[in-house]
Amino acid sequence: MLKSLANLSRNNSAWAMLLFSALGLEAAALYFQYSMELRPCIMCIYQRTAVFGILFSALLPVLSNNLLTRMVAYLGWGVSAVWGLLIAYEHVDLQTAANPFFATCEIVPNFPSWAPLHEWLPSVFAATGDCGDINWSFVGMSMPQWMLVIFAIYTGILALVLLGKVLPSRA
Repeated sequence: MLKSLANLSRNNSAWAMLLFSALGLEAAALYFQYSMELRPCIMCIYQRTAVFGILFSALLPVLSNNLLTRMVAYLGWGVSAVWGLLIAYEHVDLQTAANPFFATCEIVPNFPSWAPLHEWLPSVFAATGDCGDINWSFVGMSMPQWMLVIFAIYTGILALVLLGKVLPSRA
């Protein structure tokens, strides 16, 4: 079963599913921001950036599915998923801190000087909210808790795909 999952990476539709799942999350984030008027905090922006990392990683094999683009896509997917998982975990930790007075986050995104995304696309990457605010929940879980689940799923799927690539197949 792992081998068949690993072999899906040669199929463009599998990469397209990954791309569209990330695109759907980005569309949902913009819907929450502009239609529901939920202001994203810096941690939300970093998680949004991680989802964009997954989206652009999946785009590479969709455009040209070969060994090199798949390797770059695996790397980008892995870095983005794990980074998003860590940021979501930290965000949940901030929201559930015993003393929220000391649980603070940055106000201005700390993007590299060569890619100031918050200046290039402030409507997508500007942080206007507070990390400690819980303004939305679904089934008793806040947005960062859901993102923790989502990034764990992205990381788990990647781990299964890569595991299927390295394990010897049974005849």
